[in-house]
Amino acid sequence: MMERRQWLWWLCCAAVLLCCLGRQSDILENLHPVPRMDMEGSLFNLTSLSFLTTITSPLWSSSSCYLCFVEVDDSMRLCWGHILTEYNIRNVDSCFRKLQKIFDNEPHVIEAGRVGKGYDQKLKEILNAEIMPIVEEFDRNMNNDTVYDERLQTAADNFIAAASQLPRASGCFPPCGFQASGYVYNCITCQYDSCEFPLDCPVKEITVEENNRTRMRCDVPFPLPYNIEVVWRFAEEVKSQQMDQFEEVIVGTDRLYSIPSAGLQHQGTYQCEIYSDQRSIVRLYYHLRVTPQMVGGHSELQEIFDLSLLPGGRIVPVSGGTAFDLLRLPSPPLLTACLTSLLTLLFISLGFLYWWSTKKEMSDAELVEEVQDPGCPAMDLSFLNSSNS
Repeated sequence: MMERRQWLWWLCCAAVLLCCLGRQSDILENLHPVPRMDMEGSLFNLTSLSFLTTITSPLWSSSSCYLCFVEVDDSMRLCWGHILTEYNIRNVDSCFRKLQKIFDNEPHVIEAGRVGKGYDQKLKEILNAEIMPIVEEFDRNMNNDTVYDERLQTAADNFIAAASQLPRASGCFPPCGFQASGYVYNCITCQYDSCEFPLDCPVKEITVEENNRTRMRCDVPFPLPYNIEVVWRFAEEVKSQQMDQFEEVIVGTDRLYSIPSAGLQHQGTYQCEIYSDQRSIVRLYYHLRVTPQMVGGHSELQEIFDLSLLPGGRIVPVSGGTAFDLLRLPSPPLLTACLTSLLTLLFISLGFLYWWSTKKEMSDAELVEEVQDPGCPAMDLSFLNSSNS
């Protein structure tokens, strides 16, 4: 039903348009070639042109840089004296189609208008500086369509050259944040195209060992305003982006959050939200996991150290047997008996050696005295000397 109504509306508009064009052609044939009209003719013709523009406006289906910045009244004045050279008649609708061709259907014009935020007013100044002198010159004056072609194309080329020198937008940086610097002016819609990213960024995972230091920075890839406020919030022991689960921790301008010695109580999600003029720009999330230190090896070494301090230096054997079994010392009585036996054997050996050497010296001395006795016959002592030597 809706489609049928739309078709009927378009058919009605087309019928009215054809009637109006036929009526205007009759008027123009009667008026041409009068170079200047009186006030009544001008008023009547302008009224007809206004009605014609209202009827033909649906034909201009999309907007353009020209329609964004040039007033309708100025366009009417510009196209008032447009003459079709082939038929030698004045035709305003053909002038509007010419504007559409030069400004709306030209990609270079649309691309030149894609400036950064705040420069749309500069685009308007550039375009009006090219169009308004033509408007003042052509107002109520007859000019052939070839003159319009040349002058309007020159204006479009000058607009492209000047608008292309304006600052471009920095572009959008996904995946999150309200990026005003990424806004790009669109001549088709006469509005700025936003980046259209959500405020909430994806959660980043951070894992740190217990008692170690960790840092989180509230950094974004796109430019930020100068007057920012940073709010840090914390949701304990959960991974979440629900605002009602967070508690405010720090408010200020510091974008760095540091934990000197992380503990199990620091586990959870940290949120950093940046404001500018009471307006939220972006929210970043960090999920922190703290892993306990490995204390098993330390406990075993401590146990061994404590056992080594027991009386007698004894170490309790570990079940299953370990390399420490080889290092066990004997009991004190056994150790004392062994040492005593070794010392006794040493002393006996020394005593025997001393006794044996003393006895030998005494035997040699007695033998010499007997040989040297005068009552005894002389004996050959050479064997003694040889034996002593």
